Amino acid sequence: MEFPNLGEHCSEKTCKQLDFLPLKCDACEEVFCKDHIAYNRHKCSSVYKKDVQVPICPLCHAPIPVRKGETPDAVVSAHMDRDCKPDSAQQKQKIFTNKCFNPGCKKREMMKLVCDQCHQNFCLKHRHPLDHACPGQSHAISKAGQRTLCSIQ
Repeated sequence: MEFPNLGEHCSEKTCKQLDFLPLKCDACEEVFCKDHIAYNRHKCSSVYKKDVQVPICPLCHAPIPVRKGETPDAVVSAHMDRDCKPDSAQQKQKIFTNKCFNPGCKKREMMKLVCDQCHQNFCLKHRHPLDHACPGQSHAISKAGQRTLCSIQ
């Protein structure tokens, strides 16, 4: 051996390989080879210091603190039973909010369909000026009719 003081032996009991580029575990601070540096590969006793997961409540989206020895599922379930305040903004939002202004029609649409002449909102069935007795002009005509009149004049 040319360099007897170079490198360190892996701290894993079953390995003890001489490694010239040893890696130090950031949890237990022991030295390991590249094969045993992972927490689960050397059964790290201090993994709880580094491998921390914080579950998020699916209803209120709040982080739920979990103490050592508790299972995250049980803690989140207990939170949902006791402390959970669901976010009202996250609850089901109504999509069809645009009410038709035609008398007697109770239909609602996802998008606004505003009449060019009377500037009121209507459903698909009543969107055309002829279909809702539009008060916007003295005589309601279709867009195709408007184009024809414009081309004649």
